[in-house]
Amino acid sequence: MPQPSTVWKPIPFPDSRKQEMLTYAEEHYGLHTFRLVHPQAIVEHFTVTTTFDPVYNTFAANTPDLGELPGTCAHFVIDTDGTIYQLVPMDLMCRHTVGLNYTAVGIEMVGESDRDILDNPQQLTAALNLTLWLMQRLHIQLRNVLGHNESLTSPLHMELVSSFRCQTHQDWNHADMEIFRRGLARLAARFGVSLGPPATPVDSGC
Repeated sequence: MPQPSTVWKPIPFPDSRKQEMLTYAEEHYGLHTFRLVHPQAIVEHFTVTTTFDPVYNTFAANTPDLGELPGTCAHFVIDTDGTIYQLVPMDLMCRHTVGLNYTAVGIEMVGESDRDILDNPQQLTAALNLTLWLMQRLHIQLRNVLGHNESLTSPLHMELVSSFRCQTHQDWNHADMEIFRRGLARLAARFGVSLGPPATPVDSGC
């Protein structure tokens, strides 16, 4: 699977933000690091915007989210024309999915719903190409390609702060992710990328 064309457009991630990420990881995951080491999941999101610039500005601003720093971010953002922007190196944790930030690469897609992306061939193709390339490069199985809305049912979900434990979002629900994963499976067959065993969702208790 060839690496898709990507535009490097980094957000500010100085030492102060890395320290904030380390503090967050200690509190929420019991990990003394801001590094994303051997990621096991990819989480798909949509931005709830119609353009790229507000997304970049929000991630770059590093304003508190849910009362905590660092602010939210994602490693990649895919614009409506299919342009893939990389905002953060893949060896840094980003706050994009409660319970999975310690082990997940985050992909945002500019749009206001799952359907916006599914109905946009350029953007959907870019999302599938990027996701499969990441799966191949990072040895991530299809069962761990998740929509944000599926986060609580992932066996990888881990959250030590009780008030955060059941927190998730509406973006990329299970039905739409099944469509997305079927597209990934077809693309994987073309390039001989292994998909791994079927998913085994867990009961979140939420």
